[in-house]
Amino acid sequence: MDWLIEHPEVRTIRVAAADLNGVARGKRIPARFADKIFTEGTRFPFSVMNLDIWGEDIEDSPLVFETGDCDGLLRPTERGFMPMPWLASPTALLPIWMFHMDGRPYAGDPRQALARVVDRYKARGLTPVVATELEFFLIDDSGKTLRVPPSPRSGKRRTGGETLSLRALDAFDAFFSALYDACEAMDIPADTAISEAGPGQFELNLMHQPDALKAADDTWFFKMLVKGLARSHGFAASFMAKPYSLWSGNGMHMHFSILDEAGRNIFNDGSEKGSEAMRAAVAGCLAALPGSTLIFAPHANSYERLVPNAHAPTGIGWAYENRTAALRIPASGPAARRIEHRVAGGDVNPYLSIAAVLGAALIGIEDGMSPDEPIIGNAYAQSLAQLPATWNLAINTFAEDPLIRRIFDEELIENFLMTKRQEVHYMAELSEQEQTELYLDTV
Repeated sequence: MDWLIEHPEVRTIRVAAADLNGVARGKRIPARFADKIFTEGTRFPFSVMNLDIWGEDIEDSPLVFETGDCDGLLRPTERGFMPMPWLASPTALLPIWMFHMDGRPYAGDPRQALARVVDRYKARGLTPVVATELEFFLIDDSGKTLRVPPSPRSGKRRTGGETLSLRALDAFDAFFSALYDACEAMDIPADTAISEAGPGQFELNLMHQPDALKAADDTWFFKMLVKGLARSHGFAASFMAKPYSLWSGNGMHMHFSILDEAGRNIFNDGSEKGSEAMRAAVAGCLAALPGSTLIFAPHANSYERLVPNAHAPTGIGWAYENRTAALRIPASGPAARRIEHRVAGGDVNPYLSIAAVLGAALIGIEDGMSPDEPIIGNAYAQSLAQLPATWNLAINTFAEDPLIRRIFDEELIENFLMTKRQEVHYMAELSEQEQTELYLDTV
């Protein structure tokens, strides 16, 4: 509550939690009643954490009529209040997560799913260090065709991608300056921004931190911030996996290493190849890739990104300093030895995606797995086992993979499956343009 006292201009707050699709679900509350959230919490139906991408109930879900659509208890996370710089009126965001009324964590909450994985690391005296890289497009969606917004500086539109172009960044300097200011105000560790291969496409890196929950929070907040701030500047921002069919899509690459109780990176053995623990983590991630593809590519549009020669992985393999592989070991000093997981699209739920990667890596370490030899050269040209290439295949593989049940609670698995199967059914009724309009803002 000290934050609100220090910011008397804030008259309203938003309490919000991430549902299974990563969509913010919450309430608007006058600031003068904020203390009740800390003393009593607030309540949503459990079913709110399990809505489809349209925000509709899941048909035949046991969370709805079978149980009377009963409430769960939502309490503030350890993050506390933060500003919402994209809104015109001074407003605070209070992140919350869901529990049963008796205080037990609700297993269907994606943030609780990540906490469950982190607890398994803690039980072994280990701490994951996590960073994310997020790609997004700035888009003029005011007409029937998506276009790059005109530059506020020149009034001109870019017609193509400009990888690592300072001119492209400078064209939207006012937006990026506001974005960095907002990240600082929200305690989001925004680092380097670059222009990417698509028209109006950019990437921004969030710094490594030894707190996987905060890294996931920051990623979720960042997506919310970028989309909201872009609208306040007169255009859209989208993390949709593939808004333009002729250009590369948006990814959410994740870098991670693991510290032991002494703070040593267990992936570092002093060599350029990395330790046996690193290779075991790689093997676990590779083994779980078929089943976890639905987490990394959760929407119909996601599979437009996962195609050969489009800067997104399709084969199940790993390599040193090779961006065509699903898992890349970046060049670095030994102390910074880490794994880059390159499969997830920008449209993912960060809590589920980070949980899937860390959970798979821990399985590899626990089981003493060993990966095949790292690939050399173009992964697209090699005979590798492939990721599920369609939404339906990914759903079925997720449902059947025993490794998924070692990472996620059974209730979350069943809720996610019901959600995706319902979305598959109703998505078939939409045109490509209608699908784009749906995903542009929601993911």
